[in-house]
Amino acid sequence: MRPTSIPSITSQRQTILSIYQAALRSVEGEQAVSRYLAQHPLLGEWAVVAVGKAAASMAQGAQHSLGDRIRSGLVITKYGHSDPRLSPPCWRVVESGHPVPDGNSLAAGEALLAFVDTLPDEVPLLFLLSGGASALVEALPEGMTLPELEQLNNWLLGSGLAIGQMNTIRKHLSRLKGGRLARHLRGRRCLQLLISDVPGDDPASIGSAPLYPPEGTTLPPGMPVWLQQLLERSVPLPAVGEPDFARIETHIIASNTLARKAAATAARAMGLGVIDHPGHYQGSAERVAEEFADEMVQGEPGVYLWGGESSVELPPNPGCGGRNQHLALAAARRLAGTENCLFLAAGTDGSDGSTEEAGALVDGSTVERGGQEGLSAERALHHADSGTFLEASGDLVETGPTGTNVMDLVIGWKWDAD
Repeated sequence: MRPTSIPSITSQRQTILSIYQAALRSVEGEQAVSRYLAQHPLLGEWAVVAVGKAAASMAQGAQHSLGDRIRSGLVITKYGHSDPRLSPPCWRVVESGHPVPDGNSLAAGEALLAFVDTLPDEVPLLFLLSGGASALVEALPEGMTLPELEQLNNWLLGSGLAIGQMNTIRKHLSRLKGGRLARHLRGRRCLQLLISDVPGDDPASIGSAPLYPPEGTTLPPGMPVWLQQLLERSVPLPAVGEPDFARIETHIIASNTLARKAAATAARAMGLGVIDHPGHYQGSAERVAEEFADEMVQGEPGVYLWGGESSVELPPNPGCGGRNQHLALAAARRLAGTENCLFLAAGTDGSDGSTEEAGALVDGSTVERGGQEGLSAERALHHADSGTFLEASGDLVETGPTGTNVMDLVIGWKWDAD
């Protein structure tokens, strides 16, 4: 793990990155699945399905625990996030589009339905779900097309809606989401293990919940006419209490809270004070950034921890970047001129928006460094082009795929100015 370049205060930057890395290790998919199955051993033969950005890592956890007792396995994950150790004849791996679904997302949906529909009734299913599944696997309702699905997801990503609201819309326009996949299990036993990427760790929201009954299905107001017309053609979602859900057991095995606790432990082991913020932040990335940066500037020295997921309402023709880069650059504007603060905003999955950087680690000189390259932080934020600015200032953070996805982490560090 490294910033794309290291400007100043190198040792402090490495410290904050090591705290971030400790958080990632605590929620890594292989470790989380192995840990749960060691505490709750499974007997006999199982089929395994893993879907999401952490699917390959979670499948490795199942492989570690079950070995040759895996009858067959299907992994559906983002391009570049698979693992060569998951190979035929036991495993089939399908890579597809994220954050915008593509044709392979529809192929993955058909592969998932075929896998479940052809399993013998007596074979139980271990279903491993992580964030990103909403885009990675889909089976469209009758009459809906791939261009309409792409239009839907592009609109959602720029809408500023919270993840739960986005997934509510997605559930209505799917043959898999909102518990619809449960109808294909035909009452078989199913153990569902989840890595949570939603505030409150609600199983009804994670990955648009293909095997969990829908809750809170009220659609948000202000949707465009074309989307309302799509929704008018949708069929009702399954109801809570339907017999299809009776033999599905669900457990959350990793979450943002667990990652934040690991970050706090790592910071304290270094002799640093910790100011931890329970719960999950949401809302405008710029508002969140200003609130967090102001708290640091006005607060006591120590490591500040937040977890959650901000949003950015995209302008027409947005530039390069993601919500964490946007949040970090907005914080850098607030921290400009300070000499004793660092501020990291990063996804736990190793990517941010459509970029391959996890986020950014900024300081009081970030705005100045970018300005020396002829760029304006204010203009970059206005045009959702934070990635271009932060690349020039040397503040982007690159991890590669992390094997997990528990929303985002913000880690601030303020030390005594002397």
